[in-house]
Amino acid sequence: MKALLSSRPVLWFLFLFNLAVAAVAPFVVDGSQGVMTAVGMGVVSLGAGVSLVRDRGRKTTS
Repeated sequence: MKALLSSRPVLWFLFLFNLAVAAVAPFVVDGSQGVMTAVGMGVVSLGAGVSLVRDRGRKTTS
């Protein structure tokens, strides 16, 4: 499972999808639930983005 989650296509998907949801959630869901959804998705997006930047210089074997 770790190999799947750390693959570049999955990281790109997690980064872009969660970033989009984090940007839209406060406008779609009202109140604190929308804000907390945006915060949670933003944290996941940042984590995926950091993994993409950190592993950028390494060669991946797949």
